[in-house]
Amino acid sequence: MLNLRGVDLNLLPIFEAAYEAKSLSKAAIRLAMTQPAVSHALSRLRAAFRDELFIRHSRGVTPTPAADAIYSRLGEALELVRAAVTESRGFDARTSQRRFAIAIPHPLGPTLALKVMERIASRAPRITLSFNTRSRPVELERGLRDGRFDLLVDWLPAPGEALAGEPLFDDELVAVARRGHPAIGRARSRKALLDWNFVTLRPRMGLDEHPLEGVREWMRLGPTLALEVSEFLEVLAVVRQSELIGLVPRSLVNAARKILDVRAIPGVPGGTPFPVRMNWRARRSSDPAHEFLRDQVRIAARQVVKA
Repeated sequence: MLNLRGVDLNLLPIFEAAYEAKSLSKAAIRLAMTQPAVSHALSRLRAAFRDELFIRHSRGVTPTPAADAIYSRLGEALELVRAAVTESRGFDARTSQRRFAIAIPHPLGPTLALKVMERIASRAPRITLSFNTRSRPVELERGLRDGRFDLLVDWLPAPGEALAGEPLFDDELVAVARRGHPAIGRARSRKALLDWNFVTLRPRMGLDEHPLEGVREWMRLGPTLALEVSEFLEVLAVVRQSELIGLVPRSLVNAARKILDVRAIPGVPGGTPFPVRMNWRARRSSDPAHEFLRDQVRIAARQVVKA
């Protein structure tokens, strides 16, 4: 067992920064240190943990399996210390310098991110936000658990007792087509659309069957999937210039109509509605800064969906 008396605890935030940035130079900037100082600190940690911790390459560094294991425990411990210090001083949004990383795979992610940034900038100008809005994220739940993300907005609920969450709004999957498409005015049911080919979002990795019933309803009809793409914006772009029918969340329809002249096919019902949820680690529920962040996301989500 490792004797913590032999580890300078001041080195642990440096390990955390290097792990999250995947780059010693970026970690140095984040910590306001020189890169040689960061390298020296990691050398001391390598000796203490008896592991290389990071493998250098041309684009930065890659954590070793030992570093992954250390970070999964260390991130939560440092987070608890920071939260305890913050609570002891009292949270002040105007002066807080907290950093938050938010993942929003839902297609409204970029729009919601802008609205959250706008609200935070006017109410907590020293809080730093970063966003990941990939439609097909990798290891999303793991990122939430190990601290790479502080908050997750998604239509797939993150499982597990260690996580907390709440619904933000309901969405559903609807069929869309370009203006003037022959299906508009003719199709009055989902089955009537099967005469045309479809473009859809490529399934997330590791999912044999989509966990949302509203999506499974469409797939059980057996549509001909002529094209699978990586982002919903690509679905809309393909629909705009082809005869393909697209399947997208209803929350995108207003923007698609205004910007790309793509509209939901009238008379064709969508799939069973599904909640879009906000999830976070349960341990963060009483953190005043995190509560403030969740409040801003709730309000921003209502504003974006209403618009």
